[in-house]
Amino acid sequence: MQQNLKMVNYWLAKQEPSGPRGYNFEQLKKDKTTVWDGVHNNLALKHMREMKPSDLVLFYHTGDERQAVGIMQVTSKPYSNPKEDVERFIVVDVKYKKALKRPVTLDEMKKNKKFKDWELIRISRLSVMPVPKTIWDEILKISQT
Repeated sequence: MQQNLKMVNYWLAKQEPSGPRGYNFEQLKKDKTTVWDGVHNNLALKHMREMKPSDLVLFYHTGDERQAVGIMQVTSKPYSNPKEDVERFIVVDVKYKKALKRPVTLDEMKKNKKFKDWELIRISRLSVMPVPKTIWDEILKISQT
């Protein structure tokens, strides 16, 4: 008898943690859930269209911090952003899952050969991207040290 295992995908989503349009991981922890919106880049939107409920997402602070700080979970299928008139702009609902034991900085990732071909290093402006399981595991391992 074959078990019906749900494949979880792993993602990274960037957010400016401060400023007028900023939203940080501590705020998500307080809010418990939020709508992940504001994505307009075609490749980032393509990645968001592949998200599904139960997928896990690294919350990455941009700006001066440039570090992965926590994990959130996708709780909805992608849907059109109700705040925008352009149908291709989509959002997903996410919920707070847990903080990393310690943030993992972009500099740490750049120094690690396992990360060299990953979009975060190669396409630094991309706001939503897949995280290969090996990289996901490495980030969690680094955060434990």
